[in-house]
Amino acid sequence: MALPEIKQNATDARLAALTLPEGGWSAPARRAALERVQRMGMPWRRDEYWRFTRPEQLVQPTPPAAAAFAGADAMPFEEIDQLRIVFVDGVFDAEASDDLALEGVRIERLAETAAADIHWARDIYGTLEERGQSPVARPLAALNTAFATDGALIHVMATPSKPIGIIYRHESESSDPMLHHIVRVDAGAEVTVLENGAGGARFSSCTEIDIADGGKLHHVRAQGRDHDRSAATHVFAQLGTGSVFKSFTMTLNGHLIRNETVVELTGRDALTHIAGACVGDGDFHHDDTVFITHSAPHCESRQVFKKVLRNGAVGVFQGKILVRPDAQKTDAYQLSQSLMLDHDSQFLAKPELEIHADDVACSHGCTSGAIDEVGLFYLRSRGVPEARAVDLLTLAFLGEAVDEIEDERLSEDVVTCLEGWLDRRR
Repeated sequence: MALPEIKQNATDARLAALTLPEGGWSAPARRAALERVQRMGMPWRRDEYWRFTRPEQLVQPTPPAAAAFAGADAMPFEEIDQLRIVFVDGVFDAEASDDLALEGVRIERLAETAAADIHWARDIYGTLEERGQSPVARPLAALNTAFATDGALIHVMATPSKPIGIIYRHESESSDPMLHHIVRVDAGAEVTVLENGAGGARFSSCTEIDIADGGKLHHVRAQGRDHDRSAATHVFAQLGTGSVFKSFTMTLNGHLIRNETVVELTGRDALTHIAGACVGDGDFHHDDTVFITHSAPHCESRQVFKKVLRNGAVGVFQGKILVRPDAQKTDAYQLSQSLMLDHDSQFLAKPELEIHADDVACSHGCTSGAIDEVGLFYLRSRGVPEARAVDLLTLAFLGEAVDEIEDERLSEDVVTCLEGWLDRRR
């Protein structure tokens, strides 16, 4: 079926600005991804899952200029002992990065291994992304698979002594990087992966995660600092029997941010918690789109998303739970809430449940409201200034999402960043 003319033109223009990497183990996956892009076309507002977010800025041939952050604020997780992998506008910075050797883990780069004919990541690269294209098309993820220039390839064979940190730095006002990460967690291994920073003026990232039986991955991500930037990120995860995947994202700034997370629980007794906390001010548009598929029995999933919006900021949540017929004893929960600090902001939500099994516990909740006047009165009656009282209630509102982070050091760092952001805009 031919694409509508406006969609075809946008697709042709976007592809004309890119060059497909040739050769090596990733070449078949890249060609297949390009075919998917050409078949699906770039997203537009008539697509069901793009009704709330205008995609033009993410699909135009060149990115809008975005100034790099000029402040002196410390980046989150800087005090955490971690192995650092640094990308500056999508280019690996060897001097700023640590030695990539870590016990129990094999870390390589997509660009370094691209010329090889055989690589362990070949079985994953593009595979989970392609699987995640049904029943919802995700053309920006396929575009990333086809044209990504670099990324981290992380094979976790045993539990390492410290987290792995992927750090993004933005310096050029016109940078347009695409990074593609692969994480494989072997049976019984456990690892924490941190992501932090603004990848570029317009940033595209895709992460494919394969967790074997009994494996655990804790993913904590901080997006902030550079407000003018735009980004489209994708996480695709596949969970084996008894495995765990927990992901938390904090977003503080950004003109247009869309985070898509697609998880399939393929082994029984698997568990996934996906959470996010964002605070937006002014020309801020933040979109969380989540799709969790229960394909095996006795699995648990949680979605907890909190957004604080003011001065015309826009928050979007689209979350779906799909329970397949064999996934009996599923326990699935979804919560999306917004705190509106004025009458100009918007929260647009689309929670969905699709259940094909009859012995499940599935629920979702979605609310939008203002500051609790009773709580505000209580704090003010005890001498707390109004602005500080609003900040305290805001942090309490976000706390349910932050609590999804298991590592107390990381959760404390996140709370500190949120407090600093609120304090600077009090």
